[in-house]
Amino acid sequence: MSDRPSVLFVCVHNAGRSQMAAAWLARLSGGAVEVRSAGSAPAEAVNPAAVAAMLEVGIDLADEVPKLLTTDAVQASDVVVTMGCGKRYEDWVLDDPAGQGLDAVRPIRDEIRSRVVALVDSLGIEPVG
Repeated sequence: MSDRPSVLFVCVHNAGRSQMAAAWLARLSGGAVEVRSAGSAPAEAVNPAAVAAMLEVGIDLADEVPKLLTTDAVQASDVVVTMGCGKRYEDWVLDDPAGQGLDAVRPIRDEIRSRVVALVDSLGIEPVG
């Protein structure tokens, strides 16, 4: 385990956006962040245009290789950033009702309801009830 925060950038082919984002984060954090990138269907190689574009700003991606997204990589990351994958991930930090009495669970229940209502609304659906 590392004491550094870790970030995983994900896009389908791991050949362009996620590679560039990982390289930028590695550069801009000065190594203070553990950086990963991966894809659900990795390409054979990093997009040559992405390599050329990053080389223009002094970042060389020529030796980078697209990697397969794994559960381990997701679990080992503090932050997962998806890039154009058509998915939205949310992490709802909520108190755990385990071992709590009814008075302690009610506010958790109500917070979950509020978040679900906001989620339904964000999907363009009118909440019922």
